Amino acid sequence: MIFRMYKPSTIQRRIERRQAIHQLESIEHYVEYLRRTPMEAEELFRDLLIGVTNFFRDPKIFKVLEEQVIPKLFEDKRDGATIRVWSAGCSTGEEAYSLAILVAEKQAELKQSFGVQIFATDIDKNAIASARAGLFPASIAANCSAERLARYFTSLENGNAYRIHKNIRDMLIFSEQDLIKDPPFSRLDLISCRNLLIYLNAELQKRLIPLFHYALNPGGFLLLGSSETIGEFGELFTVVDRQAKLYQRKGSGQAIMRAGAGSMLPPRSAIEVFVPLGGGKLNQNEKMSLQRMTEAGLLEHSGAAGVLVNAQGDILYLHGRMGLYLEPQPGEGGVGNILKMARDGLRPDLSTALQIAWTSKAMVIRAGLRVKTNGDYTFVNLTIRPFPVRPGETGENSLLLAIFERAASLPVTQVKLPKGSDVAGAEKGSLAKSDELELVVALEAQLRAKEEYLQASNEELETSIEELKSSNEEMQSVNEELQSTNEELETSKEELQSVNEELATVNTELQAKVADLSRLNNDMNNLLSGTGIGTVFLDHQLRILRFTPAASAFVNLIASDAGRPIQHLVPNLGGLYGAGG
Repeated sequence: MIFRMYKPSTIQRRIERRQAIHQLESIEHYVEYLRRTPMEAEELFRDLLIGVTNFFRDPKIFKVLEEQVIPKLFEDKRDGATIRVWSAGCSTGEEAYSLAILVAEKQAELKQSFGVQIFATDIDKNAIASARAGLFPASIAANCSAERLARYFTSLENGNAYRIHKNIRDMLIFSEQDLIKDPPFSRLDLISCRNLLIYLNAELQKRLIPLFHYALNPGGFLLLGSSETIGEFGELFTVVDRQAKLYQRKGSGQAIMRAGAGSMLPPRSAIEVFVPLGGGKLNQNEKMSLQRMTEAGLLEHSGAAGVLVNAQGDILYLHGRMGLYLEPQPGEGGVGNILKMARDGLRPDLSTALQIAWTSKAMVIRAGLRVKTNGDYTFVNLTIRPFPVRPGETGENSLLLAIFERAASLPVTQVKLPKGSDVAGAEKGSLAKSDELELVVALEAQLRAKEEYLQASNEELETSIEELKSSNEEMQSVNEELQSTNEELETSKEELQSVNEELATVNTELQAKVADLSRLNNDMNNLLSGTGIGTVFLDHQLRILRFTPAASAFVNLIASDAGRPIQHLVPNLGGLYGAGG
């Protein structure tokens, strides 16, 4: 057994337990004790293999098996076909026999003949030997119904033990197997591996789940313990009952392609939620500061209107007349978001420019934007300037200043005509006066703006996807840590249950010894009383322990004199004379 694949905490607790049993102070002393005592290695090995099991353990889970799994094992099976089940880590066999009883009950109900092979394996050869014997204490009556006891067990030793019937025993094949090194069984319909993975580290767990997938038939079932999961192998199994930790093998042996990350993204408005600079309402000093910053940024643009915004477009300060560029949204009170208030024709370029300016921390200029205003169109030059909150400061605390200026006409620098056009070589000044050319240029400008907007949106989406991937990885890490903690708790629970069973056994033995001692003590008292010889029993300090009734004839003794020094007692001289006469 390769115990380096076990969780270190489990191994440490079991070693500390062995140390406590032998009253050894340190691990070094225990190692030395191991070298001197070969049998201790065997005892430690058994302690590491915590064998906690009983019949129909967790009745709710066996109810799920009985109702949802066992009937499906017989579906699509021809008469005479074989049902194959594997109970991995079976310990002393109670769970494997429980599965056999469920299969036998269903087979009797169907009144058909099926072959049944239940492979029950464990690394502990002593546990396997005990399971093969099929002999169990009378305490199994607490977990088996009276009907099942009568039907599948024979009472032995005046009801102090039960033996499983041969027809159930013949369904099982017990064998010693190391799940880590030995090859698995194959073509299985059901694998039960409960509370074994909790003792193994994450690396080994990730190796075993695909192994179980390989061993199962398509549509076969996998049952794990209450604190165990298939982890990242959701493409291999379908969840049948999450609470019972019951899974079904998917048909294909190859991994199912995961859905694209884009299909799982929230709406763009839900990806990030920010609070405007200052965290809410601004005080008077902050308002004055924002005003100065906005006006300082507009000094280079005479007659321009400006809006100071944060990275999300939330308006912090307005300067100048904004009617040509922004319009309030119905139902929205106070100052809102610049992108929501932008007029038709301005919003795509404004969104793209804000994104580029924030990312690059450089000025972005969009000239000749065709903005719809009161049924007409106005050409607007847009400038976005990164604006630090404090001089020389850059980074997340920067703001953006959007500057709007009316353009006299469409900038000719934006003109791009098809090759071979009659006006391709004409002067740029004359092109701006042509209505037809103006429409072509405007359409090209809109197309170019939409391409830039699409590119910026794609970059933003890619950034959001990366952030979501990072968040997802963090959540997976947290989930694995929680699962590991849960497994540790389950392991501790198993260990405590194992210790509790050992204490119960020791307590039973002690009670039997106490009963024997009590019986022997009564026999001794009866013997001493029947002899008629006066006898007083003293301890090393000459204090009275007990005495026979005949001794009262010579010494004045009563029952409360137990524990008194013998010197305190007065002889009964009359009794002595009477005895002498």
